[in-house]
Amino acid sequence: MMTDTSAISETSQASSSVVPRTRKPAWIRVKAPTSAAYNETRQLMRRLNLNTVCEEAGCPNIGECWAQGHATVMILGDTCTRACTFCNVKTGVPGPVDPFEPEHVAISVKELGLAHVVVTSVDRDDLDDGGAHQFVRVIKSVRAKALASIEVLTPDFLRKPGAVEAVVQARPDVYNHNLETVPRLYSEVRPGARYFHSLRLLARVKELDPSAFTKSGIMVGLGEERREVHQVMDDLRAAEVDFITIGQYLQPTPGHHAVDRFVTPEEFESYASAARGKGFLMVSASPLTRSSYHAGADFERLRTARIQQLASQRTG
Repeated sequence: MMTDTSAISETSQASSSVVPRTRKPAWIRVKAPTSAAYNETRQLMRRLNLNTVCEEAGCPNIGECWAQGHATVMILGDTCTRACTFCNVKTGVPGPVDPFEPEHVAISVKELGLAHVVVTSVDRDDLDDGGAHQFVRVIKSVRAKALASIEVLTPDFLRKPGAVEAVVQARPDVYNHNLETVPRLYSEVRPGARYFHSLRLLARVKELDPSAFTKSGIMVGLGEERREVHQVMDDLRAAEVDFITIGQYLQPTPGHHAVDRFVTPEEFESYASAARGKGFLMVSASPLTRSSYHAGADFERLRTARIQQLASQRTG
């Protein structure tokens, strides 16, 4: 998940002292959520006992998205078995899987009138299947109650044989799994994950269902170098990933990985141009880009881009 938040500090995770906050540049600032629609979405999630990555990760776009009735549902509880240094979702021993959760997700999609829903989760290394079958149940429940297209943003299912296969067989419209950062920073940023395993997961989705849309994202501003970002793009294209998202990392608390720098809008546009040149069907690269930001509109553009690509191949 891209689970960075908007509280910025200059310290590294190892620092225990209180330090001055770094003022964010103008292009990264957002207004606090105040709309009636935001409050209605929040109340609906509480009534259905659902978690959202928007809240748990402190997403800076929550005001805009919830004002439009869009929320990214986070299934399998609010406690993660991993301890990624960029992520604000709490770590610990998760509770039992909620058997009513798939039905509640479907109800929320119907009541919000969503045309596209994003379903993500915490890592559940404690479960034999990593939570894959809860994803399957959610997909089936949403299909039964609503006409929405479905995007899943899954964990890596490390050492969970058959998990990816089960989710792909349920036929989500988009399969998203984020690499989050460049391989050199994995030991610092994603110590429980493996870069090439995540790449292999994305390639496996295409092997199982060549018609599936695949998607992945990274954060910048963690200390990566430009050439490393370009290598990640190449790796994703080698795995036939269709859609890449690139957004600014924002430090959740002084105890999390420090922000190395704020990447300028001009640099994001340069990354976007490079990604388009490498053959991605869709690219979203900006300071406030997140995995599920404008996901519905992006899905429509993704479908259109594939139709145009196939038409071009036939005429070429």
